[in-house]
Amino acid sequence: MDRELTAWMLAAGQTLLFIAVAPLLAGWLQRVKCHMQNRAAPPLWQPYRNLAKLLRKNMVIAENASWLFRVVPYIVFSAMLLAAAVVPLVAVHLPTAAIADMIVLVGFFALARFFTALAGLDIGTAFGGMGASREMMVSALAEPAMLMAVFTLSMTATTTNLSVATGYILQAGLVLRPSFLFALLALAMVAVAETSRIPVDNPATHLELTMLHEAMILEYGGRHLALIEWASQIKLMIYAVLIIDFFVPLGIATDFSAMALAAGVVAVMAKLMLLAVLLVVWETVLAKMRLFRVPQFLGFAFMLSLLAMLTHVVLETG
Repeated sequence: MDRELTAWMLAAGQTLLFIAVAPLLAGWLQRVKCHMQNRAAPPLWQPYRNLAKLLRKNMVIAENASWLFRVVPYIVFSAMLLAAAVVPLVAVHLPTAAIADMIVLVGFFALARFFTALAGLDIGTAFGGMGASREMMVSALAEPAMLMAVFTLSMTATTTNLSVATGYILQAGLVLRPSFLFALLALAMVAVAETSRIPVDNPATHLELTMLHEAMILEYGGRHLALIEWASQIKLMIYAVLIIDFFVPLGIATDFSAMALAAGVVAVMAKLMLLAVLLVVWETVLAKMRLFRVPQFLGFAFMLSLLAMLTHVVLETG
C-alpha cells in the first residue's frame, strides 16, 4: 500500500513539475533566440512574470460573449494538464501509465483545439473566424501525419502506450532503425505546426493577417489569457518530451529510487535545453511561409511518416 501511495505521489509530482517547468522552457527558448539574433535577452523567468501580470489584471469581456467564451480557457488548460499527466517525463511505469495512450493524447489536443476554435468564433470578429478556420485546416493536415508516425513507433514496441513504448525503446538500446529517422522528422514537423512555430506560424507576430493561433485569442485578457498562454507552453513541452521519449529516452528512470529519479530530472532538463537550441536554429534560418504553402509542408510530413511505416514493414519486420 505504501509503494502504491508513493507511486501516485510521484505521478502527481511529475505532472506538477511538467506544468511548472513549461514556462521555463519557453523562457530558455526566447533567451537563446535573442542571443543567436544578437538582441538583448530577457531573463529566464520572464514567462512567469508575464503569467503573474496577466493573472493580476482585470478581464474585459465583450458584451456579446456567451458562457462558452468564459469557460474555454479553463477547458483548454485542463486538457493540457491531463495531457501532461499521461506523458512520461522523469520516470516510466507510473500509475498514470494506464491511460498514457497516444490516441488519448491526440484526443486531448483535439479537445483543446476544438474549444479554442469555438471561442474564436463566439465573439463574431473577422480575425477570430479567420484564425479558427486556419487552425482547423492545419490540424486536419497535421493529425494524420502525427498518427502515422506514432503508429510506426507503436509497431516497433507493439503498443500505443507511451510509458510501455518508452520503456521498450530504452531497453532495446541504441539500434539503427531507418523508420525512426523518418518518424522523427515527421513528428518534428508536426510539432512545429501544432505549436504555432516558424515557418508555419510566428508566435511573436503582431500582424493579424498572418496569425493562426493568436487570431483566435485576440479578445482574451487577464487570467483567461494567462491560462491559454500557459496551456500553449505546456503543449510545446509535451511535444518536446514526446520526441525525447521516443527517440532519446536515455536517462529516464525505470524505478522509483531517489538516485534514478534525480538522474531522470537532470537528463530530461539537459535534453530539453539541447532540443530548444535546435528549434531556435531551425527558426533562425527559416522564414515564415505563406499560408498556402502550409499544406505542402504538412503533406511532406505525412509522406515522411508514411515512408517510416513502409520502411518498418519492409526492413524491420520478420
